[in-house]
Amino acid sequence: MPEKSDEELKNRMIEALKGVIDPETLIDVITMNLITDLEVKNGSVEIVFRPSAPTCPLGVQIAYSIKNAVKKVEGVKNVHLTVVDFIMAEELNKMLEEDE
Repeated sequence: MPEKSDEELKNRMIEALKGVIDPETLIDVITMNLITDLEVKNGSVEIVFRPSAPTCPLGVQIAYSIKNAVKKVEGVKNVHLTVVDFIMAEELNKMLEEDE
């Protein structure tokens, strides 16, 4: 039973993430395949975000937009977002953790 609710929650999160648009391309992060991993377990969410380029000038803004969009989905208890392949990944991941 929890698996079904996790799957439903994941589907709602994907729909929410389709509303997170990369301002440079005007394409959502799901279509651009910038979310490389999305796991849900009992309302806890693990997301891996890979910006479109290691030096993406909007990587920080997009990361926070992703996190905020997922936080708003009903049933989400907490969100852990990890940014990979980004010039400021280490610093950004620390900032995102502090925001949890």
